[in-house]
Amino acid sequence: MSLVIALGGNALGAGTAAQQLEALRETCAAIEPLVREVQVVITHGNGPQVGNELLRQERAADEVPPLPLYLAVAQTQAEIGAMIETQLAGAVGRPVACLLTHVHVAPDDPAFERPTKPIGPFYSDEQAQELRQQRGWQLVEDAGRGFRRVVPSPQPLDIVELSSIRALLETGAIAVACGGGGIPVVTRNGYLKGVDAVIDKDRASSLLARALGADRFVILTEVPAVYANFGTDQQQELRELSVDDAGALLPELAAGSMRPKVEASVEFVRATGREALITSPAALGDALEGRTGTRVTP
Repeated sequence: MSLVIALGGNALGAGTAAQQLEALRETCAAIEPLVREVQVVITHGNGPQVGNELLRQERAADEVPPLPLYLAVAQTQAEIGAMIETQLAGAVGRPVACLLTHVHVAPDDPAFERPTKPIGPFYSDEQAQELRQQRGWQLVEDAGRGFRRVVPSPQPLDIVELSSIRALLETGAIAVACGGGGIPVVTRNGYLKGVDAVIDKDRASSLLARALGADRFVILTEVPAVYANFGTDQQQELRELSVDDAGALLPELAAGSMRPKVEASVEFVRATGREALITSPAALGDALEGRTGTRVTP
């Protein structure tokens, strides 16, 4: 049996290294019963960590040249992967190996014409105008708190290191891969070239699960289940959704929150005929027993 587990940002939080390790320790303890004797790939988000990295680079820009975004993704893959390795190996008593993972995107993906993903620190109006002129960035006002850079979020097409991930699994190791959605790349003249973009972590995880032929796809997020009418008096936990019902629910869901998770689940279930599960780390035990969580089924 094989499974892919996608950890959301809440698995680590955005605090100090010690606080992130503590949050990860709890997450690893929660998933331990699920990963004892099966082939497992762990994927993860990196939103808070890449935001912190970009802020560090901006503050030190007068002394150290800032790195392109795709290398910041690579840095946080290694940073988070190192923490997952130490905490998960101790929790499950199995070897864990982090693999820096590149993911192909199409150079003509429409997302490159319409950047929508806000990243990094907030800037004043004057700073935003300067960054537009000096770096060619696109910036938009974000919730009245200032201006933020927006970057493309293209669709993931294929995972460059897929065969290496398979090889790791064959050794009995748990693989940590596709962190932050993967390092986005295109191929030019036979070489991989990094591009400044952010790939949605859940979509990349679904792509990986499908490519590996995983038996189950698990997405761990901040809430125990998917809800209809979320945040209203009519809020209702959805324990099980057929793949068609899940697809019909998508317009109701928040684009920057639950929608990509359900979309990723739908893609996996339609392609494989197998089950996806959406829940939180704290509720995983109950979800595996059917007491909470949302199952997306064929």
